[in-house]
Amino acid sequence: MLIKNINFIDTINDSITKVDMLIENGIVSAIEESIEKDDPCVIDGDGLYISHGLIDTHVHFRDPGQTYKEDLSTGAAAAKRGGYTAVLLMANTKPVVDSAETLEDILNRSKNLSISIYQNATVTKGMLGEELVDIDALHKAGAIGFTDDGKPIMKAKLLYDALIEAKKYDAPISLHEEDPFFIKKAGKNETAPAIAEAVMVARDAYLAVKADSKLNFQHISSADSLEIIRNYKKYTDKIFAEVTPHHFTLTEEAVEKHGTLAKMNPPLRTAADREAIIEAIKDGTIDIIATDHAPHAAEEKAKDFFSAPSGIIGLETALPLAISELHHKHGIDLIKIIKMLTINPARLYGLEEGSIKVGSKADLVIFDINKEFIYEKSSSKSQNSPFLGEKLKGKVMYTIKNGEVVYSEDDRFNC
Repeated sequence: MLIKNINFIDTINDSITKVDMLIENGIVSAIEESIEKDDPCVIDGDGLYISHGLIDTHVHFRDPGQTYKEDLSTGAAAAKRGGYTAVLLMANTKPVVDSAETLEDILNRSKNLSISIYQNATVTKGMLGEELVDIDALHKAGAIGFTDDGKPIMKAKLLYDALIEAKKYDAPISLHEEDPFFIKKAGKNETAPAIAEAVMVARDAYLAVKADSKLNFQHISSADSLEIIRNYKKYTDKIFAEVTPHHFTLTEEAVEKHGTLAKMNPPLRTAADREAIIEAIKDGTIDIIATDHAPHAAEEKAKDFFSAPSGIIGLETALPLAISELHHKHGIDLIKIIKMLTINPARLYGLEEGSIKVGSKADLVIFDINKEFIYEKSSSKSQNSPFLGEKLKGKVMYTIKNGEVVYSEDDRFNC
């Protein structure tokens, strides 16, 4: 495969240059100003951009246990459409991923999908917050991280012990930070206030520094939490923070417009919180853009607000929203945005991917930062997104995995 005249986003050297790129046997074999070679498969990249395929550290594919919402295959289809070549699954399946047997089952069934599937295990048995899982056995079975996502870990000593155990493998603990004692009802800023997040972030940032272990704060939503993280990052390079596109794009006002399609945990917050998120992206306090892709069936989202489940799908809209909101609207450098979607997630989890150089595996995304489109029916089993029917700017044109085109916007394309 030969890709001509493409804008190459180099996250190693922090540069964007127009190049030709040759892919042979699933590997990037040459990156040069001009390559002349007979190749039956040529992509004209004029006006387009290429980077390493996106890596999502926070998705729910609901498999096993809730495959009426999503399964491994449909989740992978949505990921490819969004430019993702690798995703990390959360552990709150049914059963939860607290045993080597459940973990190995998921990983074995993921082998033939045309994206890379990584898996978290839970931190506590049954996600009950009472007893640590066997971190040694789960890491050996293939878990690259640990999380009770969806539930906070209320016992500080238990979390500290988990951080110490995971440190042996340089594996991060990822945390959903909402203290339930501050929450009257989940899903709305007024009933699930920012203090519920910030008080947990303050405690756990301190624990991470004392344990000298990797900790990832998931889907951070508030200005107070970001200020705490910013301060603790002065003492360690092992604290990471992720943000979702919906938290940097929408505010609590979206709940009035979209109802349950804008219900998530943590909830959408104030305009001031959203602006604080933008500033935290600019100054590097936030490291990672993650989708928290959370499919739910239409009949579930049709319930009254506080009875409906929280979460929205996000794999297909993350890159367009990042380009639209962060790059075009707020002037954030495109290289920084792509690093938050590729090399930074890889660095957190110690993955040997996330950047492109000669000899790299050809996991790539090609996109148009100026192309506008209406986001229509999702490839996910579920359609719970407030962005369906909206005009977005920045479109994935091709997703390439191991040198093979696994998603194309061009129906005529055949390589």
